[in-house]
Amino acid sequence: MLAMGLAYGLCSANAQAADHQDVQDAVEQQRAPLLSTLETLVNVDSGTGYKAGLSDVEAMLTKHLKALGAQVETYPAETYGGNTIVGRLKGDGSRKIMLMIHYDTVFDEGAATQRAFRIEDGRAYGPGVGDAKGGAAVILHSLEALKTLGFDDYGQVTVVFNPDEEKGSPGSHELIHELSADQDAVLVFEPTFADPGVDAVTVVTKGINYAFLEVKGRASHAGGAPEEGRNAIMELSHQLLQLNELGDADKETTLNWTIVEGGVKRNVIPEHAKAEGDMRYFDSSEYQRVLKEAQSITKNQLIDDTEVEFHLEKGRPPLPENPQSQKLAEQAQKIYQELGQTLQAVEIGGGTDAAYAYHADSEKPAVLESLGLVGGGYHSDKEFVLVDSIVPRLYLTTRMIMQLSEVD
Repeated sequence: MLAMGLAYGLCSANAQAADHQDVQDAVEQQRAPLLSTLETLVNVDSGTGYKAGLSDVEAMLTKHLKALGAQVETYPAETYGGNTIVGRLKGDGSRKIMLMIHYDTVFDEGAATQRAFRIEDGRAYGPGVGDAKGGAAVILHSLEALKTLGFDDYGQVTVVFNPDEEKGSPGSHELIHELSADQDAVLVFEPTFADPGVDAVTVVTKGINYAFLEVKGRASHAGGAPEEGRNAIMELSHQLLQLNELGDADKETTLNWTIVEGGVKRNVIPEHAKAEGDMRYFDSSEYQRVLKEAQSITKNQLIDDTEVEFHLEKGRPPLPENPQSQKLAEQAQKIYQELGQTLQAVEIGGGTDAAYAYHADSEKPAVLESLGLVGGGYHSDKEFVLVDSIVPRLYLTTRMIMQLSEVD
């Protein structure tokens, strides 16, 4: 019976795939062009705030969108520089679909020269190859596949490429929120992780807040009169140890201190020290809890006559659990079954622009995250994507757009 069941399942998957052989053929044709696009994008530095590189990548993306027939507009993302690119493709239908990803990376100028795009053992490497230039390439070449198929049953496809996601999208998030308001669906193309046996899309993301701790002490000569000083570094260290338990494992809230600064010279008692931290959370009420507890804890000081200040700065909100995202994930899972493959729907600890696209008050539009390529090592010199994930991901996006274009 098990063998018969497996055989039936395989035959069913093959039958489903055969029903969409034209789509498979169209996306297979885009595999090599996508790799070429990806190589071109990766080999240009576009770290957040690096205006020359961002401008070059903007020009590449704009040229490709216009070649697809899109009307393109740009909007300055003023905090860090660069422009948010908005391309619109008009169709003959009524459904509005938005495809979105960023084109900035975390890497400094020179990274693209030092670690140029390469393919080795089925993996493509390079700065930003997965996060998120691979996502930009999937968007462009899924639209190429649709063009090959002559498909334009959507009302409008809006493509958004922003240049400041890696710094929290300060100059683009309001535009993303505005553009997404009247969409039927928003697909976001951050990468997914190549854990053993796992291929996934994301339905829930954590929010991000930024923690700041500052201590003011008193400077004095470290050798001649240390007792006259008030060591800000020592007080900061004391406070960091006290604040180490601000997270909540049950709610999956974390607060990790990631930057510490203090002191000016070895022979001077430091009068100033500060630290910055990264807070991730699913529960929006955690902002107030952490703030209140931290402000209470910091009243317990190790060194008299020092001033301690803690504050939280709000970053991205979470993409909360919602039925619309779950429905899109189930749709994506069925599409993967057409290829005889399994797709998981997961929650992630990283915050993304998907949260800005979702309108919690109206619970619209439907938002699905992590439709980019499958890979790993993101934000490191070992960042990679799996070449074998290109065709399934192109197929998934192409079929999603086709299905979402259907009027219920």
